[in-house]
Amino acid sequence: MVHPSLECLRGGLVVSCQAPSDSPLHDPLVIAAMAAAAVQRGAVGVRIDSPVHIGAVRSRLSQPILGLWKQVLPPSPVYITPQFRHAEAVAAAGSDLVAIDATDRPRPGGETLAQLIGQIRDRLGKPVMADIDTLDNALKAVAAGADCVGTTLFGYTAATQDQTPPGLELLTALVQACPVPVICEGGIASPAQARQALDLGAYTVVVGTAITGIDSLVSRYLAAL
Repeated sequence: MVHPSLECLRGGLVVSCQAPSDSPLHDPLVIAAMAAAAVQRGAVGVRIDSPVHIGAVRSRLSQPILGLWKQVLPPSPVYITPQFRHAEAVAAAGSDLVAIDATDRPRPGGETLAQLIGQIRDRLGKPVMADIDTLDNALKAVAAGADCVGTTLFGYTAATQDQTPPGLELLTALVQACPVPVICEGGIASPAQARQALDLGAYTVVVGTAITGIDSLVSRYLAAL
């Protein structure tokens, strides 16, 4: 069964509004303006990093926020909402859904994936988006209680570092095997690819850099020139 918070995302575009920490765009008001522009043009929701930015976006929008908090806690490679305290802050800031790293990599603090998902759902009352890299990890996340899975980390872990997003083959496998909504995120570089992801069965498509990644896009153009 699809969580009610996910219903309005079906078949739509979610825009990831984020910026590098050293960018002038890494400002709550700027991120909120990006999010408002995306929704004004038809996005069904936005994906936002950090409580401060989530709060700024929440003050402007009523549409769904897929929230996360990137926190690097060495020696663990897990950085997308790695612990419950981060999820708690994301929820308190106004996120409708909490995205977490659901790969099988060592987690900081000894908290298991099942414990983290259970606490987010039971104590915070929020659905969980499991950012995964492989089919096996997606199935484990679903078994642990994740409300949806996303291809977010495909190509960014040791197990998938030799592959390049978007993971459309992985998406196809996930759609066939997972009983929860599958979100295509990562590497979508054109409207045609977004349409292809939906045609392959994605519940919704998240696009970031291709829409809001000014820093990355300018760097690519300069490299080509």
